[in-house]
Amino acid sequence: MTYTYDLSHLPEAAKAVLTGISGKTLLFYGDMGAGKTTLIKEIAKQLGYNDIVSSPTFSLVNEYDVQNDKLYHFDFYRINDEKEALDIGVEEYFYSDHWNLIEWPEKISNILPNRKNEIIVTQNIDGTRTLKINACE
Repeated sequence: MTYTYDLSHLPEAAKAVLTGISGKTLLFYGDMGAGKTTLIKEIAKQLGYNDIVSSPTFSLVNEYDVQNDKLYHFDFYRINDEKEALDIGVEEYFYSDHWNLIEWPEKISNILPNRKNEIIVTQNIDGTRTLKINACE
């Protein structure tokens, strides 16, 4: 599924993601500044989290209580190898049956769960963003 939007339609883009997926593990691919974190903030809001969502660039993971569930937001941009991710216990998060929203998943490609959704965010010349949503099982 493909969806193009501008920031004024961010809530609709988040809804498109949530209706176009299978499972709770979402991998966000895209260049720096493409809008991955902004989209994740809106997805958290759609799931019932109304406080500040920030990128876990230095902590690697932030945890949020959403409606009747938990959301784990990962940012692996700064890691050098998959061992760093394993050291924080990512496998426990990934197989917890909670939401896992992962930025820079290509840094940990060998340890990602099999059931996942790929969200590819592309910034267009006109300032809009295009999402390509792929459910992988």
